[in-house]
Amino acid sequence: MNAPEAGAEAEAAATAVAKPGPRWLRDPSAAFTRSALARRLMGAYQTPPSLRLWFWLAPALTAVIGGVLRFVRLGDPHALVFDETYYIKDAYSYLQSGYERNWAEKANDLFVKGNYSGLQTSPEYVVHPPVGKWMIAFGMWLFGPDSSFGWRFSAALIGTVSIFLLALIAQKMFRSTLLGAVAGLLFAVDGHAIVQSRTSLLDIFVMFWALVAFGAVIMDRDDGRRRLAARLASLAARRGQVGPRELLYGPWLGFRWWRLAAGISLGLCIGTKWSGLFFLAAFGVMSVVWDMNARRIAGVRYWITGAILKDGAVAFVSMVPVAAVTYLATWTGWFLSKDAYDRNWAASNPSQTWGWIPASLRSLWHYHSTAYAFHTGLSTDHPYKANAWSWLVMGRPTSFYSQYPVKGEDGCTVDKCAAMVTSLGNPLIWWGGSLAVLFLLGVWIFRRDWRAAAILVGFGAGFLPWLLYPERTIFFFYAIAYEPYMILGVTMVLGLVLGRADSPPWRRQQGALFAGIFLVLAVGLSAYFYPIWAAELIPYDYWRQHMWMPSWI
Repeated sequence: MNAPEAGAEAEAAATAVAKPGPRWLRDPSAAFTRSALARRLMGAYQTPPSLRLWFWLAPALTAVIGGVLRFVRLGDPHALVFDETYYIKDAYSYLQSGYERNWAEKANDLFVKGNYSGLQTSPEYVVHPPVGKWMIAFGMWLFGPDSSFGWRFSAALIGTVSIFLLALIAQKMFRSTLLGAVAGLLFAVDGHAIVQSRTSLLDIFVMFWALVAFGAVIMDRDDGRRRLAARLASLAARRGQVGPRELLYGPWLGFRWWRLAAGISLGLCIGTKWSGLFFLAAFGVMSVVWDMNARRIAGVRYWITGAILKDGAVAFVSMVPVAAVTYLATWTGWFLSKDAYDRNWAASNPSQTWGWIPASLRSLWHYHSTAYAFHTGLSTDHPYKANAWSWLVMGRPTSFYSQYPVKGEDGCTVDKCAAMVTSLGNPLIWWGGSLAVLFLLGVWIFRRDWRAAAILVGFGAGFLPWLLYPERTIFFFYAIAYEPYMILGVTMVLGLVLGRADSPPWRRQQGALFAGIFLVLAVGLSAYFYPIWAAELIPYDYWRQHMWMPSWI
């Protein structure tokens, strides 16, 4: 802003103060200055200089705590745990040929010993896209395919980075360094997140790319509001006021880079598992709704139509086609191959109707159609099958690994021991998180708090779609996709318990006491349950003490 504009803004503000009137009445010349618009659209909060170091340091410290819990003894057990039997071997196949190949029977025992002779030349039929397996392959490329630490390195790294990212997002949403640290700490010590970070399954990568997209959409919200304030203020400065014509639909806000980042991230999320499609739909709609609300607050008359006409098309292109192109790019290894599964299907199945489509894309479409039929028809019984409703109370956590050595075996010094990897979350965090989500539903209904809405959208995108498939074989560990939003829900409720910064000291002290007790209990419970998350050798009776519900066994 140059000097004349600054002077005009100060004069307008002074005039507005000098003219008494209702609080909701403002002089138009003062209402459409850049600072006034920014206050209406974004609030007046700025991080105090004394806390700017902690803005980065607090999330980093929580990530360090989480990293220690994830990386220490990461190579134990030196075995293919649960569905690692698919994804780790697929990752090795990627390193060899760029696509999945079949393995001989009983290849697991040889693979664990560093013998890869079980890898065959024929292509394998798989039903999940490549991104997560390429990410697993990165750790194997760094540390060698014989290293169980290398098998799980990428999952542990992504799990640790996600803590840092979630803490930053919480700081951004709640404008509190303390609450950012709370969110990071809860995510760092939760057992479900720890187990997912210590095993190479795909769901940790689904969670990560969705969380990156969520953070990008949050950043775009502020970026769009800054642009709206700047463009309306520029019109007011040039013409002396914002006329009725400019306020009919509002200005075009230009191409927004954070939306592009969200589109790329969501393409990678879908490229890990197709469940990422629900995050694309949810975050895309949420972003446009935020644009509508920003125009309403700014004074645009046709704020719904304006947001759709002026920014909706660009928003769609920035996210949906970008995600689609990114998704297709993740299949590069398949496209470059000559004999990957279904790679030559189109050549064997010519079509008069669809022959104009490149053969490689027709082949990929056929591959996807068969994979979709597999997913929707999957109803095989499994001892750890868990209906999505049960996830809210951790009704049936998945046992990834279990061994029961007796005295004298594997270091066991009592009659019977147990070494377990169980995708069981911290009970206080998960049960409290489910209650927090229900509470935030009320907060959104009665207070229209955008933060509560954003949390509910992220939670819903990761949870609600699974309710549509009650007969499908699904597992509790899928819930990692929505866990960050559950953690944000707990954090927001703890923030409400703490009270506002301007609350009376006694109110803040009581809030700090209750929130502090919650955090101490959560950390204590994580210390208690950690052995069954990290395959530590413990007495069998001690393991049974951790099984609070019969369905956990």
